[in-house]
Amino acid sequence: MLAADVAVTMATVTEGTPAREAAKVLAGQDLPGLIVVDHRGRPLTVLAGVQVLRMALPSYCQEDPALARVIGEADATVILDGIGDRTVADLLPRERRELPAVSPKATLLEVAAVMARANVPLVAVVDADRVMTGAITLDSLLDHILGT
Repeated sequence: MLAADVAVTMATVTEGTPAREAAKVLAGQDLPGLIVVDHRGRPLTVLAGVQVLRMALPSYCQEDPALARVIGEADATVILDGIGDRTVADLLPRERRELPAVSPKATLLEVAAVMARANVPLVAVVDADRVMTGAITLDSLLDHILGT
């Protein structure tokens, strides 16, 4: 089985997309991350869902998770408040990693290797012109490899 056989169309964001909107897309589609594209729709990098959490969660909760207990479940909206007016660009690491992308002809083992090397739960499938033709999530990859 090849990457083209398991790739699916997936929502993307740009660096200018409001972080709050990106968080809603992640949650609404149960995605592990989002592919960030340029103005031509070509993938630039992957924004992992944990990067959104890291930016949104108050620093005192990250430093000592026991302090998160102070915030009641009803007040959990403080997470979205932490995002403020930031954009996707603000959530990305300063140093850009290599784009986790594969050819439509990549085998599932190649997809797994790229995903593992990049340490992200999502890869873009791109053609020879670097145009995104789909994406593969870790969950989907494992389903296909394990035959479930």
